[in-house]
Amino acid sequence: MARPAAAVDRTELLAAARAAFNSRGFAATRMEDIAREVGLSKAALYLRFPSKEAVFEEVVRDLIAQSLPEAFPSDFTQLTCTEMLRRFIDFAFAKLTSPEMAFVPRVIIGEGANFPELARFYHAEVVGRILGQLELVIRHGVAQGEFACSRPDLACRTIAGGVIFAAIWRNVFEPVGAEVADVADMAAAHAEIVLSGLLVRQGGTQ
Repeated sequence: MARPAAAVDRTELLAAARAAFNSRGFAATRMEDIAREVGLSKAALYLRFPSKEAVFEEVVRDLIAQSLPEAFPSDFTQLTCTEMLRRFIDFAFAKLTSPEMAFVPRVIIGEGANFPELARFYHAEVVGRILGQLELVIRHGVAQGEFACSRPDLACRTIAGGVIFAAIWRNVFEPVGAEVADVADMAAAHAEIVLSGLLVRQGGTQ
């Protein structure tokens, strides 16, 4: 028997939606699939969300609300910029390759062309915000004399590129037989390369 909508809390509902998107992709997931996972009727789910797109957007908002505070410190004076970048890279590699985030490359990369509104939403709510925070860290590092970088806006995209590649490798290539990657080692190597290009060396040069 289906439960009343009020009996299903937001956390449970979003976890069910995330699981459905992970296993089926966005196009193949139906509202009734999500409702069934938590014992709701489809009509009850529509009382909470007007569309499948709205469910997906809420799942993403929930993940970014949880992740951003872990990815970046609220006070830039607590850590050096080197420490902040290492922390972000370690966190981002682990997070975006985790099972709970598998739906991101599958939906945004695999299905984004068919659902451009979702891609635009993800770019604005996630990619844009993360790149903005990374750029602030790099600019702060330059201002502190820790980094030398003429284009922080492009440097932050380079940093994010390694994270995205790791997610594609883990969620797209490994399932079809590619070598299993050590995500922690990939993150450490990426951080070393990035910081080798950013850090000011003794004497004031890179």
